[in-house]
Amino acid sequence: MADVAALGILVADVLGRPVDGYPERGKLMTVDEMTLHIGGCAANTGVGLARLGVDTSVLGKVGQDGFGDYVIGVLEDEGIGTRGIARDDVENTSGTMVMVGSDSERTFIHYIGANGRITPDDLDDDVIGGSRFLHMAGTFLMPGFDGEPAAKVLRDAKAAGVTTCCDTAWDASGKWLATIEPMLAHIDYFLPSLEEAREITGRSEPAEVAKDLLDRGVGCVALKAGAAGCHVWCEDATAHAPILPVDPIDANGAGDAFCAGFICGLTRGWDIERCAQMGTACGALCVTALGTTAGLTSFDETVAFAKSKGVDLTS
Repeated sequence: MADVAALGILVADVLGRPVDGYPERGKLMTVDEMTLHIGGCAANTGVGLARLGVDTSVLGKVGQDGFGDYVIGVLEDEGIGTRGIARDDVENTSGTMVMVGSDSERTFIHYIGANGRITPDDLDDDVIGGSRFLHMAGTFLMPGFDGEPAAKVLRDAKAAGVTTCCDTAWDASGKWLATIEPMLAHIDYFLPSLEEAREITGRSEPAEVAKDLLDRGVGCVALKAGAAGCHVWCEDATAHAPILPVDPIDANGAGDAFCAGFICGLTRGWDIERCAQMGTACGALCVTALGTTAGLTSFDETVAFAKSKGVDLTS
């Protein structure tokens, strides 16, 4: 079985760039680029892990459509196990229209699709239980799974000796803590953005946000804080990793790339500071290309990139 099982949302992304405004109703505008990419937190993180040399499987749900064929095909081309991907007979594969501005800021129109119909019954328990790490990616975008059902999966994984990780997406429903609270006590490494963690906890300062989550049972909190880098708090250690400067093209997928780097470090037994530095290196590489995974590369190339920015991941 794989070292990491990435469970969560799988999406086909259609990206247009640059989009700095929208045409009048009924009118047409053109863009310089329009491309199809794999997307969704589980897929993005899974691809990042695979390129870093981590044996990875992905679990989730897609439709019986061309987008579903595309998502599975891309994952298999990356050497990722897809046995755990179910196909839905009701909804199509989730899709996102991603409008990338000249400043690299993104605006989204999202169709939840098959992601909204994931339930624990869709999951291959052998894939999860046979992995060293379970990364649950895309919490708040799986309405049939988030909350108590996801908490049971996390709890069962931990009982099987699997280390659990979790990342979040923006909660358009605004329920935040009410949804995720049952899951928190079963998460060993929680990797949300600072903005999302603030919404969950109702706190503002990063240290207060982290303390609130640790008090609710999370083992370790790594907050992705944009230009401020990453702040990490565990029971017995803290760390901060600044961003590595690059010329950004598209910030889409940077948070998922960070998760891939951080978890890659965990699989190698690194301390949390090196894990965070690997995460920021992957996040920086991600934003240098259009799409969620195009900028991601191998372990050796990522380490060399970090060293070129003054961060030595080999020591």
